[in-house]
Amino acid sequence: MHNEGAWKIWAVRRPWRDIPPACIRTVSRADAGPLGNPLTMLSSYTLPQGEAIHIGTFVKTPAPQIVEVLALAGLDFVVVDAEHAPFDLGSLDLMVLAARAAGLPVWVRVPDQGASTLARILDLGVNGVLVPHVDSAEQAAAVVRHCRHLGGVRGYSGSPRASGYGSLGMREALRQSERVTILCQIESGPAVKQAEAIAAVPGVGGIFMGRADLALSMDLDDANHPDVKRAADEAIASGLRAGRLVAAFVANRQERLAYAQAGVRWFVQSSDQALLRGAAAGLRA
Repeated sequence: MHNEGAWKIWAVRRPWRDIPPACIRTVSRADAGPLGNPLTMLSSYTLPQGEAIHIGTFVKTPAPQIVEVLALAGLDFVVVDAEHAPFDLGSLDLMVLAARAAGLPVWVRVPDQGASTLARILDLGVNGVLVPHVDSAEQAAAVVRHCRHLGGVRGYSGSPRASGYGSLGMREALRQSERVTILCQIESGPAVKQAEAIAAVPGVGGIFMGRADLALSMDLDDANHPDVKRAADEAIASGLRAGRLVAAFVANRQERLAYAQAGVRWFVQSSDQALLRGAAAGLRA
């Protein structure tokens, strides 16, 4: 199951020949913790570098089988949407469990910026959090403090999945916790003006464009309104000036290609519900 330098984790217990190559993820043994066990560490994921583009989707249905199916599609990650979908902590736990078992990097869009909310979700062992409605650098700095043990206010326990259920030890668990990626959503007029400062906050991994709530903050009901697009372009340019990752939600491939030209490199495209609805509607096309 492993060679001299790496473990291979495959998405489901099926014969090797049946598993698409995109669903096989290699994990460095150096990242596997003191026990050398890939089940006790975050999946070996790094944000896209240079011109590389990563594509995932929102998961809005509280069923771990959804994550297993999406893992077979070769996505780079999934974002479980706890802001706009009916997830409680128990159902989030199952979604993260499924993603880690499949070797699929998993983010959670959290419902709020509260310290207890962020700590409990991070304890599940996620790769990162997508934090909505970050309107200033001060808010972004507070979010980082809530997410960090060292230099922050997040409490430590050795018992959760993020700590390997006690197997990692405090030092290693803290090391792995520093790999969690924090993405701040830019979705208001003030946030657009502050986007560069938000992105530059130490500990922030990047900014994420949320055009729907940005439109609402401008008293508009169209995320594709020219004023919304101009504001989004301004925020994207600001994030790039800060030297940070810029991410965005897109509804389709055409939007993704357009935003990739602007420098966006991390895309949440569509959702499990929209993908299912579109495929079902296509049966009658």
